Amino acid sequence: MKLIWAMLGLLAMALAIIGVVLPLLPTVPFLLLAAFCFARSSQKLHRWLISHKTFGPMIIAWTTSGAIGLTAKRYATLSILAVFSLSIVIGLNLSILILQGLVLSCVLGFIWTRPHH
Repeated sequence: MKLIWAMLGLLAMALAIIGVVLPLLPTVPFLLLAAFCFARSSQKLHRWLISHKTFGPMIIAWTTSGAIGLTAKRYATLSILAVFSLSIVIGLNLSILILQGLVLSCVLGFIWTRPHH
């Protein structure tokens, strides 16, 4: 079972790293999933992730206080606006734009109502 948790953690970590450069793929949720999986499979990987200079503070802030950093909030907002703008530019159907706008508004609402550190 530990091997499965480790593999899931590595997959989540890979998706988090891809999410750093792709605006549609969230980074922090995958980091949290990786930390969760590593905690069940490998204390060494879990400690590495928690103590990572870039990823560790985000995980610790979320797990201790449900906080999302102000910089992360700003980047998330910019990427969401960019994606929605692209959807408009490529001429997606109005019903799809409305649905996308509702979902993205909910995501932004969630992000901006979390405390920041």
